[in-house]
Amino acid sequence: MVKIGDIELGDFPLLLAPMEDVSDPPFRKLCKDHGADVMYTEFISSEGLIRDAAKSVKKLDFYEYERPLGIQIFGNEIESMRQAAEVCAASNPDIIDINYGCPVKNVACKGAGAGILQDIPKMVKMTAEIVKAVDKPVTVKTRLGWDDNTKYIVEVAERLQDVGIQAISIHGRTRKQMYKGEADWSLIAETKNNPRLHIPVFGNGDVDSGPKAMEYRNKYGVDGIMIGRASIGYPWIFNEIKHYFEHGKEAKKPSVKERVAAAREHFELSLKWKEERYAIMETRKHYTNYFRGLSHFKPYRTRLVTIEDPSEVLATLDEIEQEYIAKYGNEQDLGDLNNLQYGRTTEKQTI
Repeated sequence: MVKIGDIELGDFPLLLAPMEDVSDPPFRKLCKDHGADVMYTEFISSEGLIRDAAKSVKKLDFYEYERPLGIQIFGNEIESMRQAAEVCAASNPDIIDINYGCPVKNVACKGAGAGILQDIPKMVKMTAEIVKAVDKPVTVKTRLGWDDNTKYIVEVAERLQDVGIQAISIHGRTRKQMYKGEADWSLIAETKNNPRLHIPVFGNGDVDSGPKAMEYRNKYGVDGIMIGRASIGYPWIFNEIKHYFEHGKEAKKPSVKERVAAAREHFELSLKWKEERYAIMETRKHYTNYFRGLSHFKPYRTRLVTIEDPSEVLATLDEIEQEYIAKYGNEQDLGDLNNLQYGRTTEKQTI
């Protein structure tokens, strides 16, 4: 049984990665419904939280059904991060998570996110202060290092454990790599196999199918897997991985009706939770993957990413369902998930 503190997560938990403009409450609900074991919020600015900025405070919102849930914070000032952690703890999440992995320039180059990988002593000190400030388990999401010459993750994980973190999630790339190239899980495995490390180690990077999750679980020995880009517009990924673990074969892909229903639910939840224009804009990034593999879909996709009226979005989704079932049937082959290309994500959107 994998545990973060006293929180039981099952034998091999699947975690939804914290992703800016992606892992908000509407999307988290779909992922929870489709098998995600642990949820994380979008990352939240420590400076925004302690100044009571509306956008930052709103990101603290979550629902009881999402538990266990972690609130993730980022920043480059130790005192601001300590205070922000206290604000987060007051919202009563299950976990406080620290973002030491975001590679985006306007975060990392200010010493926050992956930027702190250039100052490991400060990283350790900041973590220690946050652990002392809250009565919740503290976890960390980070990368292998700043660049190929600073892959100190084995030592870093040990030092962070020594100041009190309860788990670590490691993205198998450096900050310099951003999201390019193949994730290197060998150092994640080395971290997990460090005899001094006793906290859970979760791997992150490039897992997009049941077979790959099985391969990485067996080869690298991690305690669980964090799924990021492969879940965007495809919340089914979590249950598909679990199905493969249990049955040794891939699950049946979601039908046209199921895909439309998920896209509709996502959009309607977004309309309820955020301003209309943000709901319209932020849901757009998911449509490519919700409907990946549908024949002749480009005209519909163009409409979905340009429509400004919510009623037109919903009408278009209804039209997609009706037309595709009439022309091709509900069970049209929707392509090979092993060749998924993650849709229209950007550096800003994926943390």
